[in-house]
Amino acid sequence: MAENIAPTRSNLLQRRDQAKLAVRGADLLKRKRDALVGEFFALVKSSLEARRELTEASREAYFALFLANAWDGPAAVSSLALAVDSELEIGLKVENIFGVKVPQVQPPTFDDKLPFSPVGAGASTLEAAQQFRKMVEAITKVAATETRLRKIGEEIKKTNRRVNALEQLVIPGINYEIRHIQSVLEQRALEEVTTLKRIKAKLEQRAKDQQAALA
Repeated sequence: MAENIAPTRSNLLQRRDQAKLAVRGADLLKRKRDALVGEFFALVKSSLEARRELTEASREAYFALFLANAWDGPAAVSSLALAVDSELEIGLKVENIFGVKVPQVQPPTFDDKLPFSPVGAGASTLEAAQQFRKMVEAITKVAATETRLRKIGEEIKKTNRRVNALEQLVIPGINYEIRHIQSVLEQRALEEVTTLKRIKAKLEQRAKDQQAALA
């Protein structure tokens, strides 16, 4: 409450400094928000492209699996699938984007060597294995882009709330306090001037009275 603040010149100067700092902070946050919004929409485009690639990779992988089951038999395909290690190593780094720590998921790297012996495996099964590797890479890419997208989206909301708080609450509150202190100081100054004029008038009248008494 402005009424609880001592209306002094030092407090007035302090509030003016706070107002400048709050305005500068709001401007910096808006710049950060705008930069994050630009990054967000760029990631939306990348996410849509990653989704499209995943859809295509999934279609190719399951079609290859259908052919492998048809040509090599479900038993042979299942036997080779059980030989594949179900665990994949996925790299994770943290990237700093406009002060926001965003996880960067790195897709697993596959070498040219198959996880099972190609001896006895049909061509269709080998093709299916390659297609499913591509699908795993596509899944990882989707996870990476959407994780970054979600993190940046959350930061945009947080930054926007801080900007709104500064512009709608903090800055108006400080400006109100500044106006209140200025009003009190101006009123005091006016009262002081009025008092000085009265004192001057009394002194002048006393001087006249003394001169009249001596005449």
